[in-house]
This record gives sequence, C-alpha cells and structure tokens, in this order.
Amino acid sequence: MKNSDTRKRGVLSLIAALAVSGCGTAQAGGIDGTDSEEFVRIINVEVSRIETEKFVEEIRLTAAAVANQDVMVSAEESGVIREIFVDKGAQVESGAPLAKIDDRILTAQVEQARAVAELAGQTWERRKRLWEEDRIGSEITYLEARFGAEQSMAALRGLEERLARTTIRAPFSGVWDERHVEIGSMVAPGQSVGRLIDLDPVRVVAGVPERYVPDVWVGAEATLAFDVFAGERFTAPIHYVGSTVNPRNRTFPIEVMVPNPSRRIKPEMVANMAVTRQEVEEAIVVPQDVLVRVEDGYVVFVIAERSEGTVAEVRSIILGPTRRNLVVVESGLAPGEELIVVGQKSVADGDRVNIVGGRQ
Repeated sequence: MKNSDTRKRGVLSLIAALAVSGCGTAQAGGIDGTDSEEFVRIINVEVSRIETEKFVEEIRLTAAAVANQDVMVSAEESGVIREIFVDKGAQVESGAPLAKIDDRILTAQVEQARAVAELAGQTWERRKRLWEEDRIGSEITYLEARFGAEQSMAALRGLEERLARTTIRAPFSGVWDERHVEIGSMVAPGQSVGRLIDLDPVRVVAGVPERYVPDVWVGAEATLAFDVFAGERFTAPIHYVGSTVNPRNRTFPIEVMVPNPSRRIKPEMVANMAVTRQEVEEAIVVPQDVLVRVEDGYVVFVIAERSEGTVAEVRSIILGPTRRNLVVVESGLAPGEELIVVGQKSVADGDRVNIVGGRQ
C-alpha cells in the first residue's frame, strides 16, 4: 500500500513538472516578456509590375448578316417562258437578261402600230402644210390630224415598252440565287420568276441598348468576328444609325457594310460585333479579379518595403471603363509598382508577404 502511494506521488510530480515546462516555452522569458518569441505570419503572393497601355473600351453586340439587296424578280407581262439565260448561282450584271417571255403576239402588234403611226404622221404633215401654206381645209381637220398622229405614236411607244418587258432583266448586279420557272412555264404580271441577291458588300445589322446612344455614330469603327471564320476579323465603319428605339427591347438599330467579294459571308450568319466606345492612350489596366470589395468601393494591394520587411500595402482606387475582365484604374496606382495578383484576398494592410511569382 505504501509503495502504491509512493508511485502515485511520483506521477503527479512528473505531470506538474511537464506543465511548468510547457508554460515556459510560450513565454520564453520572465513576466515582463522581454525575451518572448512572437509568431509572425508570412503569406505567399504573386505580383505583376504595373505598366501603362492603350485601352479601348468596346460595346459588345450580337449581329446578323443581311443581303445588301434581296428581291424576288417578277414578270411584267403575261405569256409562256421561251428562253432562260441564267442558271441558279450565276453572277449577273445589272440589266442582264434572265428569261424571255414569248413575244410573237406583241411583236405583231408593234409592227401594226408602227404602220398606223407612220400613216398618221404623214397625214398630219400633209394637213399641216396645206393649212399653214394655203389655208386649205379647216383648222379642226388640221387639229384632228395632229391629235391622230400623236395618239398613234403614244400607242406605238406603249407597245414597244411592253415588248421590251418580255425580256426579264436583272434590276441590279448580284447572284441569281433561285429560279422559279422553267421553259414552258406560264407567267402573269407580278409572278415571281426568281430571286436576285447582292452580297457585295453585305450588311451586318445589330441592336444597340439605348444607354449607348451618345457613344454610337455614323463613321464609328466596328469589328466583326464570325464563329465560322475562326481567327478572322472584319473591320468597317458604321454607315447607318437608327433614329428610333424599339419599345420591346429598348434597342436602336445600326448597320455596317462589309466588303464581301468572295461572298463567303451569307445572309443570316451570326457575328460578334464590337464598337469602339472610347480610347485611353496611357491607362493603368488591371484584371477585375485582383480587386477586393470593401464597404465604400474597391481596394488593391501593392508591395511595400518597410523596416520589418516586405509587406502588403492597401490602396483605395477609382475605377474607369471596363472591357471583359479588364478595368482601368483612374487613380490610386502608379506605373512601376508591384500589384499583388494572387493572394490579395488573404492579406491585410501591413501583412508580411513572400513573393513567389511574377517578379522579374
């Protein structure tokens, strides 16, 4: 029993000694703490040196290609199609013949009207000479002859115009994209015989939100990118800005004319359009994900050298225009400073840091 008590007292003494030893490690010195070792947190960060660059703010839009001209070419006379001059897909010039309507009846009518007009003209000339030189006949007879000549000439011109319209011609240069008739087809005035499309240049149309009204004007530069033409960019000035806002989506239309000599750009193709809103020649531009949100705005952290070592220094900033993930810092930063770009959300003002990447 005595030995058991002795062992218990020994264990308690050992525990007490260990407790005293642990307290001594935390303090490491006397009660005044003059020799204590303080724990210092050092945070690993990556930095980027601030430089100025040209910044272009853009309005990003979704646009669609539209043919410059797109019409259904119609017959102006009735009859049977006797000739077709152009195949589908062919390029035609303005005024080129596309198809021919049977003109035999109209040709005969023109010949008849021409003969009548010649006779009426000769009759009027004879009556005119007799009346003016010898006053033979009455003035009414003279005027009737003149009226008959003019009337027959007008009838001839009308028939000649109708005869010319039996040849269906291209109203403008373009591609004969569709043909709706064949040889032997019967057509009537107003009936479509085919579709003519002008694709050079091609119009690209977009709707711009109304808040950008002050920033878009005729002549402003627009850049287009079509998904089907990976890596290609098309640049052209805006040639039309709409005067009204669509009440349904609060946008106004703009159009850009894009040269399309190879006709690769087809109607209804979708494009991403970027319109330059403003340019800043020497701007400090940073990624938006380096910003740290605070109550009254945003701050960033830069590297500062102090007596205690390399630390993070907080900077309040004023932001300017944005473009995708980039933003202009109008004040609060200077060229040459090192901006913390990784680890900025883990530091506070004055924290010791260790730069592990980005410094050159």
